Amino acid sequence: MEEIKYKRLSLQERVIIQTLLEEKRSKSFIATKLNRSRSTITREINKWVQHLGETYNAELANWEAKDDYLNKRNRDKIGTYKSLKFYVYKGLLNQWSPEQISESIKLKYPNDPIMSISYEAIYMHIYSHPQARLNRKLIALLPYHKSRRRKVKGTKRRIIRIKDQVSIDQRPMHIEERLEIGHWEGDLIIGVKQSSAIGTLVERKARYVNIVKLGNRRSATVRKGFAKEFNKFDDIFKKSMTYDNGTEMAQHKLLTKQTGIQVYFAHPYSSWERGTNENTNGLIRRYFPKGTNFNDITEKQLKEVECKLNNRPRKILGYKTPSEIMALEYP
Repeated sequence: MEEIKYKRLSLQERVIIQTLLEEKRSKSFIATKLNRSRSTITREINKWVQHLGETYNAELANWEAKDDYLNKRNRDKIGTYKSLKFYVYKGLLNQWSPEQISESIKLKYPNDPIMSISYEAIYMHIYSHPQARLNRKLIALLPYHKSRRRKVKGTKRRIIRIKDQVSIDQRPMHIEERLEIGHWEGDLIIGVKQSSAIGTLVERKARYVNIVKLGNRRSATVRKGFAKEFNKFDDIFKKSMTYDNGTEMAQHKLLTKQTGIQVYFAHPYSSWERGTNENTNGLIRRYFPKGTNFNDITEKQLKEVECKLNNRPRKILGYKTPSEIMALEYP
C-alpha cells in the first residue's frame, strides 16, 4: 500500500479558505471543499487568527508558513513570537516602514514586552537571509529597497506666467507654521509620454492626501477635479492651496470662487516650497511608478492608495495617522 505523504497548504488553497470565511462558511464546509481534514483547516485558521483577533489573510498566512518552514533555525524575536510576526508582516504589506511599525506597535501594546520591537531589529530580520525568496519579497516592500539610488537630473522648462497669480511671498506667515488646519499643497503626477496625469492635494498640518482622477491636463479639467474634492470638506478645511507654476492652474480664480480656497503660487524651480506635496508624490510613485499610464488606472485604485496613505502612522505626527489628525479637527 502506497504511503500517503502530508502536503502543505498552497497559496491557492489559502485564498479559497479566505474567500469561504468571508462567505461565513463553516470549517467543515471548507475542509470538504478542499478535500482536507477538518483538523487541518481548524489548525490553519486558528494559527493565523487567534493571536491578534484579525480576519484571515491568505497571502500573509502563506508567507508566514513558508518562513516557519524555511527558517526553523536561528530564530529571532520576530520569528519566535507569531503575534509579533503577524503585526510586523501586516505592516510591511501595508507599505509601512520598519520605523512606523516599531513606533505604532508601542502605542498599541504599551505594556506587552512581546509586542515590542525596534526598527533596527525589523531590518535585521528582513536582511537576515537576503537571498531567500521570502526575504527578497520583504526587501521589496521597504520604502527604499534598491541597493543604489539614481541621481535625479534636473530639467529646464520655460516659465509661463499665469494671469493674476498671487505669489507665495504674499501668503500669511502663520501658514508656514502648520498650526492651523485647512492649508493645502497641490500638484500633478504625470504619466507615461506626458499623455495622462493625476492630481494630488496634501493638507499641510495633517498630511492628509487626496488623489484626483483626471481625464486630461487641461486647466478646466483640473479645476473641476480639484473643486469636487475640496467641496467634500467643511469650510474649516478649505482655506488655501500652494501650487507650482503649471498652466493647469490657469483657472485658479474660478477655483477660489467655487471652493473658497485662496491659491498661492510657489517660485519657479522651488519645489521645497511645497515639500509636503513633493514627499507625498514620492510615496504615491511607489504604487504608480514612472511609466504608468494613468488612463488605465481607475478611480477606485486611486482611492485605495489614498486610503492606505491616510491610515499610515507618521513619525512627524507622533505616529498618529493623517486620518486621525483630520478627525480631531472636526468642529
